[in-house]
Amino acid sequence: MNEIFKYLTQNLNKKHIKKCRKAIFDRDIFNQITEIRAKNNKNWMNLMRLAFKYAPAEAKEIMKNISECDQEVTKLTRKLAE
Repeated sequence: MNEIFKYLTQNLNKKHIKKCRKAIFDRDIFNQITEIRAKNNKNWMNLMRLAFKYAPAEAKEIMKNISECDQEVTKLTRKLAE
């Protein structure tokens, strides 16, 4: 009986540790997404100012930056879905 209890305790601890590691990993991904989104919001504001008021040609360059940030977020959200 003690062997069964010992076995179950060890396996439960391994599962708990694995869940904790996953939670830390997920939290880190959320933090990265938050940082990328903050940068991307600034890019969107810059794009709107340039595109609608002054220079559509320059707005294309900012649009590239936005696209790159969106690609990074997509990669990170795929990791969360795994």
